[in-house]
Amino acid sequence: MWHDGTMTSDPAARAEALFVEGYACSQAVLLAFAPRLGISDDIAAGVASAFGGGMARNGWTCGALTGALMAIGLYAGNRTADGGAQKEDAYARVNALLGRFVEEHGATECRALTGYDLSDPAQREAASSAGVFKTVCPRLVRTAATLVAETLA
Repeated sequence: MWHDGTMTSDPAARAEALFVEGYACSQAVLLAFAPRLGISDDIAAGVASAFGGGMARNGWTCGALTGALMAIGLYAGNRTADGGAQKEDAYARVNALLGRFVEEHGATECRALTGYDLSDPAQREAASSAGVFKTVCPRLVRTAATLVAETLA
């Protein structure tokens, strides 16, 4: 059951809906997998909250990707200091996901993906006026969540 009482077997659709609802891209992706990963929506939203807009709107790594990486870490990452095999598995999964994301979208950085520097309030407003958060970002969220679902399959 999701935080709003709905259920869906399509985490990509769920992530996109959460983004449209107002969650940051990073939050939307991690929240879409929170039940499967054994964490509450509250924890998922809090942990991912600072990563939207390319890490606190700095335009660096796409927030949808950082949310995806958090999900993979929770699923496959090492839990102990000597968990080298788990770490390598998580890194392999992440690198495969990043490669596929770049094949589809051409970059991993928010600035390159959106065409705007979200750290600049004027450019952030221009991005909003251009509809980037309603057209580009939902596609990025959907792709990231789809790739996580495939990685966790």
